[in-house]
Amino acid sequence: MTHIPEMMQQMGQKARAAAAELAFASSDQKRDALLAAAAAVWAQREEIIAANAKDMAYGAEKGLSPAMMDRLMLDEARVGSIVEGLKAVAGQTDPVGEILEEWDRPSGLHIRRVRTPLGVIGVIYESRPNVTADAGALCLKAGNAVILRGGSEGFHSSSALHGCLVAGLKAAGLPEESIQLVPTRERAAVSEMLTMTDYIDVIVPRGGKGLVGLVQREARVPVFAHLEGIVHIYVDAEADPMKALNVILNAKTRRTGICGAAECLLIHKDVMSTIGQGVIKALLDAGVEVRGDEEISTIEGVTPASSSDWGCEYLDMIIAAKTVGSLDEAIAHIREFGSNHTDCILTEDDGAAERFFQRLDSAILMRNASTQFADGGEFGMGAEIGIATGKMHARGPVGAAQLTSFKYLVDGDGTVRG
Repeated sequence: MTHIPEMMQQMGQKARAAAAELAFASSDQKRDALLAAAAAVWAQREEIIAANAKDMAYGAEKGLSPAMMDRLMLDEARVGSIVEGLKAVAGQTDPVGEILEEWDRPSGLHIRRVRTPLGVIGVIYESRPNVTADAGALCLKAGNAVILRGGSEGFHSSSALHGCLVAGLKAAGLPEESIQLVPTRERAAVSEMLTMTDYIDVIVPRGGKGLVGLVQREARVPVFAHLEGIVHIYVDAEADPMKALNVILNAKTRRTGICGAAECLLIHKDVMSTIGQGVIKALLDAGVEVRGDEEISTIEGVTPASSSDWGCEYLDMIIAAKTVGSLDEAIAHIREFGSNHTDCILTEDDGAAERFFQRLDSAILMRNASTQFADGGEFGMGAEIGIATGKMHARGPVGAAQLTSFKYLVDGDGTVRG
């Protein structure tokens, strides 16, 4: 293997050169590249599944958990989903060149604010091989070059999928270096990416708390990321009982391992003996371990909560539950223990919902809807490269449009300033 800093610098230089061309690539070229990549993935599905078998063996040897092994595994149906994802991104409107605003000035100037690519994006991810395709596709759609660094356990699967993306680029006459995959499992490559300020414009980490924390601590390049999904659902005094039951069960149990899964339930004291009792019992019946405050832990089957349960991301069949005296008490709890990812209010009171929306600053706020909808695909973005909880322009699901910046185009007619 080439000396890693030198190898990464060469990849950075190639990505920067490719990004310069992609900035003015036509919408048709980008669409054609993604459709050709989708066709290549389907045509090579047997080879991709064979490559994935090597990764599954490696993962088993490393002692990965069943949940991680499931994330890693590819079969024909999952390869089909990757193909559909590529086609969905191909079919989206090209964000590059979109006029966001335009106006005239008394001086005679005409000013337009127009979407433009970010440049070069670095994506660092774990386990899921499908991220190779999703991230490559979204970056390309937004006119960006991308350097992908997949998890060591998905090395062969990611390499096989990357080959299909490169085939798509070639078919459409776009630079092959538009989508590069770091060709080593060495951790040193990650450290290099985090400091490549001359070549990489933004880093997107996609993985667990350990990976994201490392990136946020060590990166010298701007980062779009969320550390944890400490998702709260507040059951207001004016909640509808059936909506509350259905939303909470779905938000907790549909898939416990995703960042939009509910982790803490706040119940208004006025409905604790009615809706609250019903919801807690339904969660227990569904096999969820409920860790309750003093009042809730009097319900049979509930485990008393400790202070560490507030602000905990379980990613498991466990939920913390607490009674609150008011909407404002719920808001204060979420401000203290939440992670600015996704929070939900269950209420029929428009005023309460408006106050909840105004006074919390999570990237996604919901009313009477499962937090499992916190997903780029569900938002109509085709796919997402991740969820961002920071204060930069990309917040919530990061799709192709969020992978752009803007520039001002100013037209005059010999106009001079007095």
